[in-house]
Amino acid sequence: MFTVYVLISLKNHKRYIGYTSKDETERLKDHNFGSNKWTRSNKPFKIIYTEKFNNKTEAIKREKFLKSGQGRKYLDKILK
Repeated sequence: MFTVYVLISLKNHKRYIGYTSKDETERLKDHNFGSNKWTRSNKPFKIIYTEKFNNKTEAIKREKFLKSGQGRKYLDKILK
């Protein structure tokens, strides 16, 4: 099982979109710990949206869509 997730920075309200095979709360802990350069400088985060997928290929396609212009518009619409 794979999860596509959207985080929001509580520091500057920027969104982070990713996918994981881990439990999303464990992945959130990684990001809040500062697991990469971008998340380290924009933490803390909270999860604002998730979608579940049965395989990695579908999750990657959805992640790429959500990072696109149309995907950002979709997220803006549903997260209001």
